[in-house]
Amino acid sequence: MKFKIRSLIFLLVFTGLFSCSDAGNGIYKNITGRPGEVIVVISKQSWESTPGAAVREILAQPHAALPQNEPIFDIVNIPHAAFKEIFKSTRNIVQTNIYSSVNKEGIIFKDNAWAYPQATIQINAKSNDRFVEILNKNKEKILSYFLAAEKARLTANYNKYYEEEVYNVLGRDFGVTIKVPPGFRVMTQKKDFLWIQYDTPEIFQGILLYTFPYVSDSAFTVNYQLCVRDSIMKANIPGPTTGSYMNTEKNFDQINSFTRHNSNYANEMRGLWRVENDFMGGPYISLAVLDAAKRRVVVAFGYVYAPGKDKRNLLRQVEAMIYSLKFNNQEENDKLNQLIDFEVNVEG
Repeated sequence: MKFKIRSLIFLLVFTGLFSCSDAGNGIYKNITGRPGEVIVVISKQSWESTPGAAVREILAQPHAALPQNEPIFDIVNIPHAAFKEIFKSTRNIVQTNIYSSVNKEGIIFKDNAWAYPQATIQINAKSNDRFVEILNKNKEKILSYFLAAEKARLTANYNKYYEEEVYNVLGRDFGVTIKVPPGFRVMTQKKDFLWIQYDTPEIFQGILLYTFPYVSDSAFTVNYQLCVRDSIMKANIPGPTTGSYMNTEKNFDQINSFTRHNSNYANEMRGLWRVENDFMGGPYISLAVLDAAKRRVVVAFGYVYAPGKDKRNLLRQVEAMIYSLKFNNQEENDKLNQLIDFEVNVEG
């Protein structure tokens, strides 16, 4: 791609930005720890037996749709005796209590227990077997809880510090807003298409914003969206060599899920992209949202290029950016969304 590399410095630091904050319940310490890190407070014996194995199987399972194996979370286990003030400000914490004397078994989710913005859970069980049972029963909730907390922290940063030029272009010319950090710039703008990117000599993070008419339910099928996306990228994102261009990697299945975004019908897609007739590639996440008031689909396609580097956290940053997508005409959509229940054929 003609990714014109320009050395820029992010004015935004993704970690350590939060100073002592009043979250409504008093003054909190800053959170500490790296993005994607979870502290697990657990005895050595439990960590080396079935409870530890169950925790690793859930929290450290491979992240979906990355070109190399990276865990969903980086886990640091510490014994109960070592869980002192230095660890209590960590951003994500799992506390375990596995004792026959436990009064009430179960799992407790608590925000901002010792710092802000912090996500913690406590799992109480009378035995190893009961711990594994409780953990597995709640594994989806646990993953969703920590992933949502990671995204919320990034979103809070972008709400404070964002590239105003990009924000204004999107609002004025596309009827939407997306908040991206300073350093992103407009690469190409056309009718119904915008390409923005942040780059250094080592990484690219970019977003394509494009729209197309909503004429039928097929607009949200995988095949239709891939066809539209690849035609747009071929026409607008040239590669570094003659005849090369960006498209979707088809040798791996796309991960597609349907959801609501700001109450609008939407779908999320994850997978890999590549440059045809070249060797560039990486992970992507795409959010397609129905703008019922304008009878159009708005797509925010975020990608990462970071050869030889871990990409999980870079992709999560892009994910938080595209999920900041908002329609200027959301009030009109809210009225329509109350009247219409869109059913989409997910086949194809």
